[in-house]
Amino acid sequence: MAYPRRPPLLALCLLLVFAAAANALHFYLDTNEKRCFIEELPSDTVVEGHYRALEWSETEQKYVENPNLGILVEVDELETGHNVVKTRGPSEGQFTFTSHDSGDHSICLSSNYGTSWFSTTHIRLYLDIVVGSTKPDAEHDRSHVSELSQKLRDLNMKLEDIRREQQYQREREAAFRDLSEDTNSRAVWYTLAQIGVLLATCVWQLRHLKRFFEDRKMH
Repeated sequence: MAYPRRPPLLALCLLLVFAAAANALHFYLDTNEKRCFIEELPSDTVVEGHYRALEWSETEQKYVENPNLGILVEVDELETGHNVVKTRGPSEGQFTFTSHDSGDHSICLSSNYGTSWFSTTHIRLYLDIVVGSTKPDAEHDRSHVSELSQKLRDLNMKLEDIRREQQYQREREAAFRDLSEDTNSRAVWYTLAQIGVLLATCVWQLRHLKRFFEDRKMH
């Protein structure tokens, strides 16, 4: 059997990094194989993902839909280890979550069953991820709003994304500032401790010299 050639690992990683901007991202995996990628998110950010999985058919020699194929989606916060999403769905579906804390999030997808529990199947998985406010249904809006209203909505969405990014940068700056202040405080206390030790040593030496000269005068 000749399976379609898989994309190189480097190209796959680059595609996953830019998943939020790609419309036709797809990759390959086997049954019970998990694929993960990292997404850095600001806090309180809505993320929506759409996926569609096709299974390789020996008979038809192409990827086809399989109603028995299931997709497991897991999302975890890397810093805290908190599980945000763990859901099992059909071969085509979507998932949505909101990031509670800013930082890196791991988004993993896997297929946990196929046409047979004991056979290895090859799967092509299409994935589309939207980071930020969820985009409205274009077909529905086309019949209810004007082109100007659509442009204004898109502009508001971009402004909201910029605001979230600025908030995330402020949080990082605050954390760095707190760390710098704590380090400076420790340095000041260490310097004061050194000065105290030097003063104590000087006082001890002066008293020792004073007793030494007093003993010399007595002799």
